[in-house]
Amino acid sequence: MAQDNFSRVTEFILLGLSDTQELQLLFFTFFLLAYAMVLLGNLLIIVTVRTDPKLSSPMYFLLCNLSFIDICYTSVTTPRALVALLSGHKAIAFEGCMAQLFFLHFVGSSEMFLLTVMAFDRYTAICRPLHYTAIMARGACWALVAACWVGGFIHSIVQTVLMLQLPFCGPNTIHSYFCDVLPVIRLACADTTLTEWLMASNSGLISLGCFLVLVASYALILAKVWAHVSQGHWKTLSTCGSHVMAVTLLFMPCIFTYLRPAGTLPTSKYVCVIYTIFSPMMNPLIYTLRSSEMKESMWRLRKLCRAF
Repeated sequence: MAQDNFSRVTEFILLGLSDTQELQLLFFTFFLLAYAMVLLGNLLIIVTVRTDPKLSSPMYFLLCNLSFIDICYTSVTTPRALVALLSGHKAIAFEGCMAQLFFLHFVGSSEMFLLTVMAFDRYTAICRPLHYTAIMARGACWALVAACWVGGFIHSIVQTVLMLQLPFCGPNTIHSYFCDVLPVIRLACADTTLTEWLMASNSGLISLGCFLVLVASYALILAKVWAHVSQGHWKTLSTCGSHVMAVTLLFMPCIFTYLRPAGTLPTSKYVCVIYTIFSPMMNPLIYTLRSSEMKESMWRLRKLCRAF
């Protein structure tokens, strides 16, 4: 009987952010420009880091991986949202919805883990400079990045398996522009209390745990810089400040969204825009404008392109 109920829903309807035609046009323009900025900005970072031998430090290696993740993360939701806004076709197949949910959490949690690794990199560079080269060797960096992807995969598999166990037999309208855990689980035709708490423990605690590790890392960095004030340390502190800004844009909305069961508080679909579009769009600006090395490398790349 549960299987019969499960098979009744074959597609979901993504209502998007608004039904008003004028607002839909406004959202389409914003999403299109934001997606273009995410692609161009992060591709520019990847090309710059890969082509400039001076940007071979672990920090830029991790930044290159972050840019790749941001491109993947935004591409999970934004292209389909653009098509829906342009064509008015809001239906998504059940399998497509589950796939979108899987890849959203796979890439999103991998980014959280990677940001934690980047904070560890800055902590090691400032607080343990004599051991930095040994700790953050290229092999160790590859291993840390691989661990981020594996951790994200495990997290996402757990979320998806929990979701697939639920029967969907009634309403199929999702009050968002993409499939995510909270709006989809509300449509289940069963008591989802235990599943909601398991998912909140999974997604919410990962978000909160990574955020607390990041805060602790930057607090230790601040204490170190405060004790040994110098021009080099202030430059590093400026870099860490940009990292904190990027971390806040991603983690605070995620903690607000996921660290609670689905029915406890209403979820604003506009909050999702912050961590799915706005944060990946701002990352290239945050990480490049505060780095003189990146700006100089981009300037050399621009001159090289103009020479051809």
